[in-house]
Amino acid sequence: MMSEPGFPAAHFLNRELSWLEFNARVLSEAFDERNRLLERLKFLSIFSTNLDEFYMVRVAGLRRQVSARVQQTPPDGLTAREQLDRIEVRVREMLEQSRHCLHELLLPALAERGLRLLSMADLAPAERLAMDAYFENQVYPVLTPLAVDPGHPFPYISNLSVSLAVELRDAERGTDHFARVKVPKSISRWVKVEGRPNHFVPLEQVIGAHLGTLFPGMQCIGSHTFRITRYSDLEIADSEEPEDLLAMIEEQVFQRRFGEVVRLEVQAGMPGPVRALLLEELRESEDPEFEPLTEREVHEPGQLLDLGDLMALAQLDLPELRDPPFVPMVPAEIRDGDRSIFDVIRERDLLVHHPFDSFTATVEQFIEAAARDDQTLAIKLTLYRTTGEGAIVRALTEAAQRGKQVAVLVELQARFEEANNITFARTLESFGVHVAYGLQGLKTHAKLALVVRREADGIRRYVHVATGNYNSKTARLYTDIGLFTCSQSIGADVSDLFNMLTGFSRQRVYRKLIVAPSGMRERFIQLIEREAAHALAGRPARIIGKMNALVDAETIEALYAASQAGVDIDLIVRGICCLRPQVEGLSDRIRVISVVGRFLEHSRLWYFANDGTPNFYIGSADWMPRNFDRRVECAAPVEDPQLHPRLMSLLETLLLDNRQAWELMPDGNYVQRQAFEAPELATHRAMLRESWGIMKDGATSRISGAREVSPVEAFG
Repeated sequence: MMSEPGFPAAHFLNRELSWLEFNARVLSEAFDERNRLLERLKFLSIFSTNLDEFYMVRVAGLRRQVSARVQQTPPDGLTAREQLDRIEVRVREMLEQSRHCLHELLLPALAERGLRLLSMADLAPAERLAMDAYFENQVYPVLTPLAVDPGHPFPYISNLSVSLAVELRDAERGTDHFARVKVPKSISRWVKVEGRPNHFVPLEQVIGAHLGTLFPGMQCIGSHTFRITRYSDLEIADSEEPEDLLAMIEEQVFQRRFGEVVRLEVQAGMPGPVRALLLEELRESEDPEFEPLTEREVHEPGQLLDLGDLMALAQLDLPELRDPPFVPMVPAEIRDGDRSIFDVIRERDLLVHHPFDSFTATVEQFIEAAARDDQTLAIKLTLYRTTGEGAIVRALTEAAQRGKQVAVLVELQARFEEANNITFARTLESFGVHVAYGLQGLKTHAKLALVVRREADGIRRYVHVATGNYNSKTARLYTDIGLFTCSQSIGADVSDLFNMLTGFSRQRVYRKLIVAPSGMRERFIQLIEREAAHALAGRPARIIGKMNALVDAETIEALYAASQAGVDIDLIVRGICCLRPQVEGLSDRIRVISVVGRFLEHSRLWYFANDGTPNFYIGSADWMPRNFDRRVECAAPVEDPQLHPRLMSLLETLLLDNRQAWELMPDGNYVQRQAFEAPELATHRAMLRESWGIMKDGATSRISGAREVSPVEAFG
């Protein structure tokens, strides 16, 4: 968005720098000794993969703006070059922190608990022989050494792959040479040491110790790991109208492998000449129209590159070093095996909160029941990120085979899920499912399921509106809210929305749903302005908004105006927040927190006090220009007043959190809340306790269906 008159730059925080502060909060969890050791390692892994995506998309996009001399600036007024300069300073600080965290804190602490990363030099003779055999049998056949000389041009380096830069000398000729060996992703990064449980050697060190096998007759002077990051966003111009969107996305995914290099990571201690050679070769291999790589784009994360691979170690079966496992609760409303889920929804709206409520027993059961139900006429679903082999996809194919009408909107442009979505889209089509790919120029991000049934009193529509994807894996890791309803007006709205997605409808007006790009920004601003009017008239007014990101300048300005009108505003924004809270005369009544912890806070939930007649909405959209203008999004009202206390309880728990919550300061810095003398309240721990209940002896348990889940089963 362009900076506009009436939106002073000083009113806004920069989006990219705000995102970096979110990742800094993730990194802080790796330092926090209140977390168990493998959970800390997990957060360090997430920090690293987050940073990879940030460079592949956001930094790459800024570099392209610089190359194209784009004059557009965000509301905060920073140019692309200024943003890149500030990003580099902050990232280098964070990389130094991550190096210290891994090598000075986590690895020594894990070694004391029996989990060790070793070097080849640490192995006893018998262990070295076993490692030699492993290399010969499992690794050597996969490797392809690539020489670099006048007859062998510098090889293509794939995105995010770890490689060895090898210095060689031909003693007979007295000449020096350079080669590259890719560390294969098809082999586990952490090679087990035979006879020593939970002792590993990094694969690149195993390869480095056997370079003589790869280059017989040559003297190996040294080897050092490096890694590159390429631009990886899809480029689909709004002006393009492909006849076959599926084929076009496939081509874009293929071409993404050859995006320009935006970052070079090198192992700490890499000799200057090798570093300079890599930089020069990468620069010469790039398209000259793009910003050339310089020393400022070279990072030294430490001795280990690609810390995202630490996730495999974080998932080792060492219960004492990980969070206790939990079993999601089956909501009481659907525990009666004699009643179908449709009976339950027909009686009253059902609200679910994952991962605390079982995704399997609710969402998957809803789709599976519809697939098997003789009264079901049609099933419609949006799929943004899902598991292609999951229960939902199986249920959809079964329903199609049973002769039901099944229509699925598959979003081919879900970032980094394009290839997976193409695969299961074709699978669905092969079973007779009607697959659509959405609207040109818009991503379909709405989370909707519609089941149409023939019942005794006529046709009835059952709807599931959610904040999260139809993905069983993320449903155990992300917090998301879902609403099941058979409201006639919401059902009619969802039918209209699906008709727009699959046909030629230009529906713009909806009965109850708030839909993007058909006026979602305008509707939320109206709700904000309504609270301001209540406050000015002396009536009760309050806003609580929970979302992943707050970027949209117009919405931020409306919140500022509401604050000045006397509305108390609490915002729970996990990631990016461009609003400056607590600025005198501007945002005195606005408070912003971010909650980072065991689960990824992903739900979007809004509360408007409305003079004592409150409105609650859940939905798929963050308050960002891309969600309002370039995506199909949906927010639905939670109308049953009996469900409101549960939603308010969730919001109040988040706002009272003094363990996982961070407060945003006016200058853009975040300060983590401390319990001090008050009892510690951690949202995710509280949610798990609420789901389980407390037994008299202090152990935890609950009833799941007709079977009691014991503490032993629950916590191993």
